[in-house]
Amino acid sequence: MNTFSNEEFDFSFLEEGFTARDVLEQKINEVSLSDDKDAFYVADLGDIVKKHVRWFKALPRVTPFYAVKCNDSKAIVKTLAILGAGFDCASKTEIQLVQSIGVPPEKIIYANPCKQVSQIKYAASSGVEKMTFDSEVELMKVARNHPNAKLVLRIATDDSKAVCRLSVKFGATLKTSRTLLERAKELNVDIIGVSFHVGSGCTDPQTFVQAVSDARYVFDMGAELGFNMHLLDIGGGFPGSEDVKLKFEEVTSVINPALDKYFPADSGVQIIAEPGRYYVASAFTLAVNIIAKKVMVTEQTGSDGMYNQFCYNCTNFV
Repeated sequence: MNTFSNEEFDFSFLEEGFTARDVLEQKINEVSLSDDKDAFYVADLGDIVKKHVRWFKALPRVTPFYAVKCNDSKAIVKTLAILGAGFDCASKTEIQLVQSIGVPPEKIIYANPCKQVSQIKYAASSGVEKMTFDSEVELMKVARNHPNAKLVLRIATDDSKAVCRLSVKFGATLKTSRTLLERAKELNVDIIGVSFHVGSGCTDPQTFVQAVSDARYVFDMGAELGFNMHLLDIGGGFPGSEDVKLKFEEVTSVINPALDKYFPADSGVQIIAEPGRYYVASAFTLAVNIIAKKVMVTEQTGSDGMYNQFCYNCTNFV
């Protein structure tokens, strides 16, 4: 195993037979012998590479734009940039991070439907043109501060079966979408596509099917109003580990037929997604130091017996 360091990370190239688990256990042994017992994590970049290969095998028509908010480790961003991924940024800081390693602006989508004016101006000065919106207020902000923006209308989905529901905050209804498209036409703002997010930790792949169908409906609205829409963003919600009921390929086996039905390969529509946990959930292992252990002896109500309760206090989560 060969190891080298820079100011941010210790990197190890593993020889055949070694695993990330071996590195973790070795590091635990080293830390246990020192006075510095702070928490640390081990990231398996090879796992991320495998996930990237797996992505294109399962979703050959969909280009991943990694959701930086999920894990903004520069090692992850650099790895995915080398692999050719795009990036979903939600703030000025994330745009700066991604561009600091040489990612061109056309590989960035500013996917935040509620942006500060100062950050819209920063995106404009940095050449980042693709950004999402879902309200007239946001449309007006962009029209005033980023006239060259290429907007993507985010629509609401039925994310009732997701672990983290996002449509309670973000996304326009189909009825509102027409109003927003008409207003964008009046403001001479370029609308290039539609995005949606079925919620983080989606447990029902049929949600994607309905969302893709709704996106097609909005594309048709846009065509009626004279917009040349050519980008579909199917968001995130993809599982990133195997200890879940719904596996990644079970989700993609439902998405692909929907894409072929509503946005066939010859439609000229570019399809992207915003995977986050998909790439990093299984790649990172966190080790923490148990700083105290206390035995609680408590009488059980209605019983002469006793039981011990162990309390563990873990700190310094990274």
